[in-house]
Amino acid sequence: MNRRVLGLSAVCTVGALLLAACGSSGGTASDGSVTLKLVAADYGDKESNSSKSYWNNVSSAFTAANPDIRVDVQVVNWNDIDKQVKTMIQSGNVPDVLQTGGYADKAADDLLYKAEDVLSTGTRANLIDSFAEAGQVKGVQYGIPFVSSARALFYNKAVFRQAGIAQPPTTWEEVRKDADLIRAKAPGVTPYALPLGPEEAQGESMMWELGNGGGPTAKDGTYTIDSQANVDTFGWLKANLVDTGLTYANPATTDRKTAFADFAAGKAAMLNGHPSLIQMAKDGKVDYGVAPIPGRTGPLKSTLGVADWTMAFKKNGHRDQIKKFLDFVYAKDNTLRFDETYNLMPVTQDTLREMTTGGKHPDLEPFFALLPHASFYPLGDTSWDAVSAELKKAIGGAVAGDPAKVLGDLQKKAQDAARN
Repeated sequence: MNRRVLGLSAVCTVGALLLAACGSSGGTASDGSVTLKLVAADYGDKESNSSKSYWNNVSSAFTAANPDIRVDVQVVNWNDIDKQVKTMIQSGNVPDVLQTGGYADKAADDLLYKAEDVLSTGTRANLIDSFAEAGQVKGVQYGIPFVSSARALFYNKAVFRQAGIAQPPTTWEEVRKDADLIRAKAPGVTPYALPLGPEEAQGESMMWELGNGGGPTAKDGTYTIDSQANVDTFGWLKANLVDTGLTYANPATTDRKTAFADFAAGKAAMLNGHPSLIQMAKDGKVDYGVAPIPGRTGPLKSTLGVADWTMAFKKNGHRDQIKKFLDFVYAKDNTLRFDETYNLMPVTQDTLREMTTGGKHPDLEPFFALLPHASFYPLGDTSWDAVSAELKKAIGGAVAGDPAKVLGDLQKKAQDAARN
């Protein structure tokens, strides 16, 4: 889910994450109580719907039921969480529980508990099998799925009507033609919102690559970032959307959050999005539609699927307390509340049953249909987190400069990471 993928204790602020965040690194107090340190990504797009409210409620309820275990919860925005957690690990200020977008590099460094060590049998059995398997490294599960989503094309129906467009595009050429009509008939609206900035460039790029038969890896798992299909994809984007002014002037510095906000404000006509955009569009009173993502010759048969992850670190030795906390977090009432708050899809069987029965979530039905056919990042590859970080930083440059050179440089870095 930058791709992509959650709280904050009353004594902390978002900016207080580094090193001596909140003045505590967790541990055992003189009264025998234990403080768990949780770091989580923020799924909100503004302060009023920040994930800190969710995690505050969860941690308070957990401590009320387990008075000897406190939880120091910190929420970090998606742009910063990877680098800040890396700094924390390097400084020895390791969290007990981390909720973010990737786990494999931490497993490779032998930092994590196995899932079976920190989840009860009942909680493990409740995880949807395909997601539990995606959390494995060499057959052992370390990543615990937290939420999932699939990606689809969102389009503004009112803008489409204004431009005389009857149906959403199904091919790249139709995207270009529709964007051209929108520019002519709906001035002030960005025809296609293309976010290739560091927030989730790896996700946006993969969606376009899939539309041309490409992607970051081959079937055997080797990196193919500079494949001809991928080079051609970015060449098309540069020539047909960027150079022609049908998207942002500089996609490499434009994040998903900006694109989503523009769509929710009626300022962007089309973009690739995930289910959390639904509520944003409703709040903005946008008459939106959802359709399969266009590919070069037709709609994607396999869209991008994303799972975000929870993992438990061994360093502080709090296995038993972590297990109690995670079993509490993965109870249906908690997972359902989070999924419904952000219009994300569940990773547990009881929450999935709750959300797909009785027509309770008609807006999510297109995404439930897409998820079984989704393609995922190479999550079990221990080099993926490092490669993903490089993609976030640099792949947007492929629509500004020479796509072959930009992708070639990234391919070399990916191969180096895979060898290490």
